Amino acid sequence: MTKDQWGQIKQDLLKTVGKNNFTNWIEPLELTAIDDDVVTFKVPTTFQGNYVSRNFGELILFKVNGFAPSIRRIDFQVAANSSQKPAATASTAPAPAAAAPARPTARLSEDVLSSAPLDERFTFDRFVVGKPNELAHAAAKRVAEGGPVTFNPLFLYGGVGLGKTHLMHAIAWDLQAAQPDLNVLYLSAEQFMYRFVQALRDRRMMDFKELFRSVDVLMVDDVQFIAGKDSTQEEFFHTFNALVDQNKQIVISADRAPGEIANLEERIKSRLQCGLVVDLHPTDYELRLGILQSKADRFAEQYPSLEMADGVLEFLAHRISTNVRVLEGALTRLYAFASLVGHQITLELAQDCLADILRASERKVSIEEIQRQVSEHYNIRLSDMIGPKRVRTFARPRQIAMFLCKQLTSRSLPEIGRRFGGRDHTTVMHGVRRIEELSSQDGQLAEDLKILRRALEG
Repeated sequence: MTKDQWGQIKQDLLKTVGKNNFTNWIEPLELTAIDDDVVTFKVPTTFQGNYVSRNFGELILFKVNGFAPSIRRIDFQVAANSSQKPAATASTAPAPAAAAPARPTARLSEDVLSSAPLDERFTFDRFVVGKPNELAHAAAKRVAEGGPVTFNPLFLYGGVGLGKTHLMHAIAWDLQAAQPDLNVLYLSAEQFMYRFVQALRDRRMMDFKELFRSVDVLMVDDVQFIAGKDSTQEEFFHTFNALVDQNKQIVISADRAPGEIANLEERIKSRLQCGLVVDLHPTDYELRLGILQSKADRFAEQYPSLEMADGVLEFLAHRISTNVRVLEGALTRLYAFASLVGHQITLELAQDCLADILRASERKVSIEEIQRQVSEHYNIRLSDMIGPKRVRTFARPRQIAMFLCKQLTSRSLPEIGRRFGGRDHTTVMHGVRRIEELSSQDGQLAEDLKILRRALEG
């Protein structure tokens, strides 16, 4: 690290600690030496060295690491022309017993502000885009470009295995590749809570606050886990506000929309809703098939001698519909099993190898349950829904219920028709196609379908 770089760090510290603290404590520091993993600063007095070490040492070390990652300790030495004893030294490293009490070297900056590991598989080029996730993907790509902050925070929500964590990792990878000096912090809400408690226990909350407020991009996964944790929510709220005030980008994910997270403070819900809130919808058949095809292409390179019979991917995309992770795991197991036993991948092999997954993924929603849920949602009598009346008030909910029966059960079209007052299978087919067409044009209908699916699958 050069003196010019130290000058840049000082300007950055000015923004973080404020003008008064900077003038009194940071400005007098003079960079004198860098030896292996230690950087040494000259200070006017022992008191000043001890004070800076206690209150700003970890922050300075964190900023220094941006230019010199090998530095692990900071020493503060009294100027040679001072009347004080030269031996008086303040350091972020453990000091001898006779010296003033010191804290462990750089533990806060390494443990509290270190980003959680990023999965190298979770990049944008490995994210399969379809209608259920295209908006979330587009928003994530915009954030990953690193331009001016246009929506803050970006809030991604959806069920398990729909791609929230994948998109967050992809954002972090792209930002780090394009701007290596950018301080991108990714962690789960649970890790945020753990590090907050650690700072409380070690009586280092000021360091915690300063360090978290110094990041350029903060990404918090599964924020629903801080719900009900009052102290953690308080600190998260202030961290959020401080970063927004500095125009720093925030990306948050959860398993449900901000307003639906129980025991989350109203003021936090309000803040989370002030940016762009994007729902990752449950995957449709086309998206699941695309994900399987993308993964199968990579497996084909790994297992060039294995061939896959027609219809296997389509079978898996149809039968495993709730969780992309389970879907990908099933294909991984299938390839591994086929390579170990030396068989080609056929439909019969898939049924045998994945019997437990297929049983667990069977749709268990009944036609009766769907009919009851839809009739309650639209406030009509069940007898009217399945009866002969063809007025729009009853016909549209009837078609929606038929559509959901086709989507959420394994029943055939003729059987579904019989449960709707003995209607022909062609009537059911027409109703299903009609709802498919309208759902892409009518936002209210699409929202109704989402609510009904959530109620039925929950």
